[in-house]
Amino acid sequence: MGKPDIGFKTGIGFCLGFFYINNLYLSRIYFGIFMVNYNGTLTGSHQLISINNRGFNYGDALFETLRVSHGAIFFWEDHYFRLMASMRILRMEIPMHFTMEYLQEQILETVQANGLQDRSVRVKLYVSRKEGGLYLPKTNDVDFMIVAAPLASDFYLLNDNAYHVDLYKDFYVSPGLLSTLKTNNKALHVVGSIYASENKLDNCLVLNTNKQVVEALNGNIFLVKDQVIKTPPLADGCLKGVMRKQLMEIIKQIPEYTLEEASISPFELQKADELFVTNVIVGIQPVSNYRKKAYNNQVAKNLLQKLQVKIRLLA
Repeated sequence: MGKPDIGFKTGIGFCLGFFYINNLYLSRIYFGIFMVNYNGTLTGSHQLISINNRGFNYGDALFETLRVSHGAIFFWEDHYFRLMASMRILRMEIPMHFTMEYLQEQILETVQANGLQDRSVRVKLYVSRKEGGLYLPKTNDVDFMIVAAPLASDFYLLNDNAYHVDLYKDFYVSPGLLSTLKTNNKALHVVGSIYASENKLDNCLVLNTNKQVVEALNGNIFLVKDQVIKTPPLADGCLKGVMRKQLMEIIKQIPEYTLEEASISPFELQKADELFVTNVIVGIQPVSNYRKKAYNNQVAKNLLQKLQVKIRLLA
């Protein structure tokens, strides 16, 4: 066998390095390399968190899922104030530098470091209590981490393909302040998602301990019957969703509809005209079928148009 061509290998290595430096987005696709923001320092995704991380050990962490489009964070103020309120509820110490401007800068730097500044991006901002202690932490100070991944579309699009849901009844949400927070304690949603997959469902509706429908596995729900649009109240245990808030504000401005924050019984699902799921990543996802019940999506289409207008005005 001949000697390996060192020059050829060196050239290939140089090209790959140049390719990575100059095209972070493509390097992510081909080599699985992307940048993570850990406490304000950008580092490679190969770096592991400590086994003593409290979010890992106890679910002692919060997160925000954000949609960023071409450098604009959708509804950033609502996300920020929800995060601050959640940190106070969990008795986390809010650092003095955790201003809206600072975290916004960190998010956008992470997006740019991954070469995604000209795309629409899904960003997750994690905040966990610093490691130390067992159930009782040694400190209430926090760490944060930001990760970013590209989205397929720059816009909220109406997916009017078949979308089947059913009730998930193996476990229930206990209504209370903690159930409204986005914490790392998501066992119910994980097992519910497995159930949905095994039963060829697109999503499941979650019940609380009072057997009321509170949300979907990945978002809030709205039910339309005649001229009334209902969504469960926070007191029933649903997530305090950012997109839920946006749509409630929009619905209040539409004179032909009445918005109700009221409990939803499973029996109401059979009588509804429409049912849709909301979150900041997909916007509005109409449900086509609940068991044998079929729904239309006219209200969802109307609300999506008004949502797009609101986003353009905020830009």
